[in-house]
Amino acid sequence: MMYQTYDLYSRSAEMMNGFISVNQQLLTHPFNPFSNTLLGKSINAALDSAYHHTKVYDKQPFDIKTTIIDGETVNIDEQVILAKPFCNLIHFKQDTKVQQPKLFLVAPLSGHHATLLKATIERLILDHDVYITDWLDAKNVPLSEGNFDFDDYVTYLIEFMKEIGEDTHVLAVCQPAVQALIATAVLAKDKDAATPKSLTIIAGPIDTSINPNELNKYASSKDLSWFENNVIMTVPERFPGAGRKVYPGFIQLTSFMAMNIENHVKKHTDYFGHVFHGKEDKQESHRDFYDEYLAVLDLNSEFYLETLDRVFINQDLANGKMTYHGELVDLSAITDTALHTIEGKNDDICSLGQTQAAQALCSGIPEQNKLDQVFDGVGHFGTFSGSAFRERIAPSIAEFIQKHK
Repeated sequence: MMYQTYDLYSRSAEMMNGFISVNQQLLTHPFNPFSNTLLGKSINAALDSAYHHTKVYDKQPFDIKTTIIDGETVNIDEQVILAKPFCNLIHFKQDTKVQQPKLFLVAPLSGHHATLLKATIERLILDHDVYITDWLDAKNVPLSEGNFDFDDYVTYLIEFMKEIGEDTHVLAVCQPAVQALIATAVLAKDKDAATPKSLTIIAGPIDTSINPNELNKYASSKDLSWFENNVIMTVPERFPGAGRKVYPGFIQLTSFMAMNIENHVKKHTDYFGHVFHGKEDKQESHRDFYDEYLAVLDLNSEFYLETLDRVFINQDLANGKMTYHGELVDLSAITDTALHTIEGKNDDICSLGQTQAAQALCSGIPEQNKLDQVFDGVGHFGTFSGSAFRERIAPSIAEFIQKHK
């Protein structure tokens, strides 16, 4: 009943949201003499905060229209080149004759939409021809489309790699690092032409038994049945996926925010001051961040529970027990794919060493085709977004790909 209760609250809040918006517009109208008084500014700031706390946050668009290549402005056409029930493969097609290395960006399926990587893409398309997994919200996928589990995720990646074709480089951000390694190993074992030229893994949970953090300890402190009984819920009737068992995005969001609650409280307190003082640029920055951060999606229950079990509780990949459709995954089969692992020294979600573990597991890759990097002063989100990514990490990725193209 929790999902149904939350849904009822959301619909009620949405109705209140419209009422708040109307009152805020009346208060801030240029002809309202009350608007510029201290009390008027205070009420406006309070109404603005209330508006954003009662807003339903939908998926944001990528909205990437242009980029700069060789000093020239190039138009970008966002195309869905392969549509699957739970994911679309998107290509940011560049209107240029310049040949950029093909880069397949594997976005996490862990609560947020792939648009969370918008800034990542904007930086990467300066040097690469970018494709991305755009995972769909499970509550909008009808039951008639069937289930989606851990192996299905790997299958999707394999199909996407084959669709993109030869000479593709893969970049997996966070959660899908494990599945990207498995997909690469499966293709390599089959000597498939779509086997990636290089695989870069950013802050991925390859071996969560290394330097376990609070998130890892929480996952391993309970058995799978606890999660199934406490966080798996049924999609309400008004959604296309009614009846589907999911791990709701609002629960994942609550967990994300609880990990840094003091930081979020400070940001919202500061925002109140920005509205009061009319600091439009800081207001816009705050809204842009939370419009994306608070937009979440539901995960199909089979995928969520199997990921918990195989990645976070039992570390199947690191322990040589990972299977794909019943067959053991052989990471040593990867011989011709260069491997790049990236970690942030201050990462509190994927601890130091958990991603680096891939280097030893991929024993078939020659040492000269491996690179492991740890970036000082960088937290989890900083490994794929922000100034550190733009100025240090993205150039390193581009240099590695150029070396192994």
